[in-house]
Amino acid sequence: MRRVAELVGQWFAVLVLLGAVAGLAAPGTFAPLAAHVPLLLGIIMFGMGLTLTGRDFALVAKRPAAVAIGVVAQFTIMPLLAWAIGHLFGLEGEAMIGMILVGAAPGGTASNVIVYLAKGDTALSVALTTVSTLLAPLLTPALVLWLAGTDLDVTYGSLVTSIAQVVLFPVIAGLLVRTFAGRIVERYLLPYLPLVSVLGIVVVVAAIVGANADAVLSTGLLVALAVIVHNCAGLLLGYGAAAAVRFDEPARRAVSVEVGMQNSGLAASLATTYFSPAAALPAALFSVWHNVSGSLLASYWARRPVGESARATASTEV
Repeated sequence: MRRVAELVGQWFAVLVLLGAVAGLAAPGTFAPLAAHVPLLLGIIMFGMGLTLTGRDFALVAKRPAAVAIGVVAQFTIMPLLAWAIGHLFGLEGEAMIGMILVGAAPGGTASNVIVYLAKGDTALSVALTTVSTLLAPLLTPALVLWLAGTDLDVTYGSLVTSIAQVVLFPVIAGLLVRTFAGRIVERYLLPYLPLVSVLGIVVVVAAIVGANADAVLSTGLLVALAVIVHNCAGLLLGYGAAAAVRFDEPARRAVSVEVGMQNSGLAASLATTYFSPAAALPAALFSVWHNVSGSLLASYWARRPVGESARATASTEV
């Protein structure tokens, strides 16, 4: 089982792509699962909480400026890009709301693995994912209502409640279990978490694509192109923002991936809860694409490793 979990983690992008193909090929089978997206995301976020330790939070105290700049980049670059690209591509209604939901989401759950493979600052990546996830119940609803408020019939409080239920509470629960049963978690659970997380994301993608099979075939190409531009621009601007404040190379890679890879599962959950499966289409396509682009970027950077001394002093002095 451990070997299977390792293989699943290594072939993450391919499995997500196969999930999308399965949803498109058998929509009747996978579409009903869209109603369970919040539960699946909660399980994934619980698993994320199990991976956290006090060391992850200690980095926030040791390098507050680095974490603060990364989080600000996360919650400014991607939401504004989503709004601008959505208008540039002429997206309206549910598709536009879906783009903004993706842009306003915190960092993606697979970003830490991508940063590790890319020879980036993994500790900073974990800290950024953790902090942005914990801030999401407050910041994501505010950003969504600001950028798409005229199109929404949903309150700030309801969005906060949903995000807390599917993201914040499961993460905290996982953290508490790790704190009080650390040895059990490390021995019996941690080796298999990649399997649970990847399969959960694959099912989410298959469900959302299955529920939007007709839309994917009719307008999916335009939305897919917008999603690709959104992700690539986020990766580029995230790297540029880190370079502008003189972060070193490992930290630049971490911020780039953290900004460019979104928690599209959260966006899909909010879309299916408050709008329609069509609003979740950008999230499903983003989930497929950002794992492909992230894997390709990690492969590119892995062949251009930075020095060990540089990584050890990835202090991001600002």
